[in-house]
Amino acid sequence: MLFLGLGIILLALKYLEISTVATWSWWVVLAPFGLALVWWTLADYFGYSKKQAVKKDEARKQARIAKSRAAMGLLSKTRR
Repeated sequence: MLFLGLGIILLALKYLEISTVATWSWWVVLAPFGLALVWWTLADYFGYSKKQAVKKDEARKQARIAKSRAAMGLLSKTRR
């Protein structure tokens, strides 16, 4: 996401001819988009995206369980 944001900012600066970015080559300005594509490809290939999705689902599940326990009056998971 960082590469994508940087690419959009550089693209806007180049298009509007602001600052020293106006004199840069288009290859330099468009490079963050290529880096974002490489990052997303590698993240999917090595399973980073899937791991993050599973972690998010697990946190949501635990929050739902905790909320249900609190609603039933069972504040602790352990037995006494």
